[in-house]
Amino acid sequence: MSAARTPALETRALRKSFGAAEIIRGVDLTIPRGERHAVIGPNGAGKSTLFNLISGLLLPSAGEIRLDGAPVGGLPAYKINRRGLSRSFQVTNIFPKLSVWENVRCAVLWSRGEKYAFWRSVEANPEIAQRTQQVLSEINLIARKDLPAGVLTYAEQRALEIGITMAGGASVILLDEPTAGMSHAETERAVDLIRRISEGRTLLIVEHDMSVVFGLADRISVLVYGEIIASGTPAEIRGNAKVKEAYLGEEAH
Repeated sequence: MSAARTPALETRALRKSFGAAEIIRGVDLTIPRGERHAVIGPNGAGKSTLFNLISGLLLPSAGEIRLDGAPVGGLPAYKINRRGLSRSFQVTNIFPKLSVWENVRCAVLWSRGEKYAFWRSVEANPEIAQRTQQVLSEINLIARKDLPAGVLTYAEQRALEIGITMAGGASVILLDEPTAGMSHAETERAVDLIRRISEGRTLLIVEHDMSVVFGLADRISVLVYGEIIASGTPAEIRGNAKVKEAYLGEEAH
């Protein structure tokens, strides 16, 4: 298979058990390069566990995970990150006492494998500063760059986390409920941001807001009790009787 046709992200017969409880039960996902793919499902379906497996926070019990055709299942999270996959979390994960600029700069430094050295000033590296400024401009926080991250509004903090996620130039981005807790207006701005920053990248998103899912995703997979019961375009998922019965119900309308 040529590099252009190799899926950006793929899982094959992926399983995860905690003791006797099997949470992920043979999940097969194939996500082409450049696709925006949403995973939806009821609470307890295993969505966060699936994200944790793909990003390296959990070890699979069985099955394969491939990133750009190369196996990554079982690798530590930082190695998967440096191979081009980055993720956000349900709970905002920033350094509240550092400035907005410093938060993004830390992510840029980490992605490049930079280590602490007391004799070398990070300020002397123009490439780091240029990339940090570029990210802050893309997430519309350049005017807030000198503020402590902890004083940003909730929506701004979520935008900052998205900026941290993309700071290393990852080609595959995982976003875990990025609009949770936002107002309607904040959600619209967040969706616009996600649409812009995912252009030319592969996006895998878990989201409960169906208006976000159906308005953003190219394809949708429905996870119920650890199994994918359907995958397809938004129109196909909207009209799938099995999906309506298991999860969407009236939300499909």
